[in-house]
Amino acid sequence: MKLHIPLALILLLLSAVSSSAKDDITKELITSNGKTRAYYLYVPSTIKGQTPAPLIIMLHGSNRTGVTLVEKWKDFAKKEGIIIAGPDASNLIGWGSPQDGPDYLHDLVEELKTKHPVNPRRVYLFGHSAGASFALHMSLMESQYFAATAIHAGALAPDDMSLIDLAKRKIPISIQVGDSDQYFPLKAVRATRDALKEAGIPVDLIEIENHDHWYYDKAAKFNQTAWDFLKKHELDGEPQYRKYKWND
Repeated sequence: MKLHIPLALILLLLSAVSSSAKDDITKELITSNGKTRAYYLYVPSTIKGQTPAPLIIMLHGSNRTGVTLVEKWKDFAKKEGIIIAGPDASNLIGWGSPQDGPDYLHDLVEELKTKHPVNPRRVYLFGHSAGASFALHMSLMESQYFAATAIHAGALAPDDMSLIDLAKRKIPISIQVGDSDQYFPLKAVRATRDALKEAGIPVDLIEIENHDHWYYDKAAKFNQTAWDFLKKHELDGEPQYRKYKWND
């Protein structure tokens, strides 16, 4: 017995498969500073044509990869029309300069601009744990390139406080941290907030009751809070990238 499937139904099924494929997270490669690097990208199918969309660069925690944050942001990004990209650190234990930024992050953003309708004045940073602390570093070093930063569970180490002097723009920063965080205690996070505020950098510190370091189970709530903050900020002019000289 032959099974006859109407052509219209076949086209509908193919369209559904194609639409679904467009909504997948993809693993991409980029060459930066002569090295091939991996990152995870999600461009919602809701982003149409050349309408500029915000971009969030996501910096993962220790011993994870970029996909672990992109996965947690995917549904929200589709709803809000946000392009999200999660690069892998060169050493998954943690992030470091100059190997992971700012040049690598700049190369990634600039390549994404050539392929997708990224709004250059609305490029943001989000990070968790080790990625959160590195996001703070990148915010201060490239305050005129990124519009704003939101992090979960991170702080500046005492030796890194001098990075605040590098910020040419008072980049807005939001920090979420649990009052029981075992890696970033409130004392350290408050010290970061105080140092940033002393330099005139606007900081929102949200201390979460009965919450430890773990991000993933309540990611949807943390992401909503982060985006509510980020979406309020946009660069006044075209982004300016600052090159640094590094000692070998």
